[in-house]
Amino acid sequence: MMTRLFRFAFSAAFLLLPAAAPAIAQEAAASGGLAIELNDVAPSEKGCKLTFVAGNALPQSLSKVSFEFVLFDQQGLVERMAVLDFRDLPAGKTKVRQFDLPGTKCESVKSLLINDAPACVGDGVDKNACMTGLKTGSKSAVELKG
Repeated sequence: MMTRLFRFAFSAAFLLLPAAAPAIAQEAAASGGLAIELNDVAPSEKGCKLTFVAGNALPQSLSKVSFEFVLFDQQGLVERMAVLDFRDLPAGKTKVRQFDLPGTKCESVKSLLINDAPACVGDGVDKNACMTGLKTGSKSAVELKG
């Protein structure tokens, strides 16, 4: 009896898994472009760790994509700029990427701005495709703008 109940619960959870897909993938699909979500900001040994969820709804896969981020402090002043390499983003897929920002205290960061996409590379991909229609969002206390 217990085994049957376990199998039923496991099957039900497995069927519900697609409904729990990240909202960022849905946003990317709706825009037909890229969606970047700042999912978490947490202190690390090096400084501050940023966790992003990136969705690619472009018709092409990206072999390399990087974004130039501007970090604003609590007073709205530019603290620093950094280029973060998101590596590859296959078409129709969602990936999680983490970056440590050495010497940065998480509590000092109020917001992030995606300023540019210095690398947006893939077969048949326009160099502006990564910024055109870019959807941004944040599940952390730090705001993300595109």
